[in-house]
Amino acid sequence: MQIIGKTKELIGEIDGFWDTIAKASMVFRVGIKDYLQDRPEKIVSRIIEINELENLADRLRKQIKVKLYAQMLIPESRGDVLGLLESSDNVIDSAKKVLNSFDIEKPLIPDFLTEDFVKLVDASADAVEEMVKAARAFFKEISVVNDYINKVSFFEHEADKLEDTIKRKAFDSIEIESLSWKVQVRYFAERVALLSDGAEDVCERLAISVIKRSL
Repeated sequence: MQIIGKTKELIGEIDGFWDTIAKASMVFRVGIKDYLQDRPEKIVSRIIEINELENLADRLRKQIKVKLYAQMLIPESRGDVLGLLESSDNVIDSAKKVLNSFDIEKPLIPDFLTEDFVKLVDASADAVEEMVKAARAFFKEISVVNDYINKVSFFEHEADKLEDTIKRKAFDSIEIESLSWKVQVRYFAERVALLSDGAEDVCERLAISVIKRSL
């Protein structure tokens, strides 16, 4: 009974970790939209928020790691759990770096590209949030994990298409006068889309874990 209690406590902490990742995705979403919609001053508070969330995620990940090994909990899935936590931690780090890049470089995004950037931000954030649902399901309802993984794949592909659209419009545009400006727009489209790539990487690891659990 004691082991069961400890396992439930551990699952609660893992749930808290996914909560933190989901919140970071929401901060990323609203932070970039604040910038794109001419509220750049708000991005500083978003960066503070996401830094705090990243620190919390790191603390939770370390606590979970200690419990997994010190208390010998869920040994059959220990490596999978740690791998998922570490790769998910990379997603929150990526979101933080993108927000920082917007604040530091203050890219000029032309009005005709704002809507495409907003859609790209939504696609990337949606991919992360579906990734979190997939990760939760791994511990609670493994039969639906692949449903969420498929949604992550969908949003990642949407992000790729939007990234390509932004790049083509930027380099075809006469409104964006200099090559350096075009390159900066391309760079920030790539950075925003990178979040969805990170979510897909986590889900690839998750898909392997699901297969292992089914054997």
